[in-house]
Amino acid sequence: MNVLASASGSSSAAIGGQAASAAVVQSGSTATTIALAAEDAARFAAGQIVAVDLDYAGQTGFVGAPVAGAYVRKPLTDVDYIRRVTFNVALVASVGPAGLTLAEPLPGGVPAEGAKVQALSGFVDREGGSFYQEWSGLFVMEGGLGEQIWFYYPRLQSMQSAEEAALPLTGRDKGKLERIVLNARFLALPVTDPLDGERVVCYRSFVPAKNALV
Repeated sequence: MNVLASASGSSSAAIGGQAASAAVVQSGSTATTIALAAEDAARFAAGQIVAVDLDYAGQTGFVGAPVAGAYVRKPLTDVDYIRRVTFNVALVASVGPAGLTLAEPLPGGVPAEGAKVQALSGFVDREGGSFYQEWSGLFVMEGGLGEQIWFYYPRLQSMQSAEEAALPLTGRDKGKLERIVLNARFLALPVTDPLDGERVVCYRSFVPAKNALV
């Protein structure tokens, strides 16, 4: 979750205090420039991370764009909730009187009409809860002649929290450097193939090498 920058004088909380008010994104914005009124632009600074998304309006179901950040089971009262869970975040490279220039494009592209922007002070992960983030995975095995086997999992659900392990190097770099290995376990969930309505968890594809005989 995104920890929204707190309003001045707000009390502390595990996911940040009362958030500072959001600024309305003006028309003419792009994936790398956020057009704002001059007084709103002055509230931001280069080096901040910002979240750009719509106000929460009491809806239930998946919220957040372009990837759902949470599933809301019952209506909430926090108007900033979607910006707390959105993946549509980016670093501010510079600030001008007309708005913000971002260091990278927003994952969701051009902000939606009615979107607002808020500064972040960090990120927080919660253990437990009823919403489990899903991902897709594509794994590629390449053969010695250039052929490839692709394993595509449309729905993967994490089975454990993020974990890293350090592997010391051998040889002349022994004792100097380490490699960091990311460990993950996923549960493959089924999808309905639109081709024939069958339920599948994985697609295995073979891509022959160029000019290979069939």
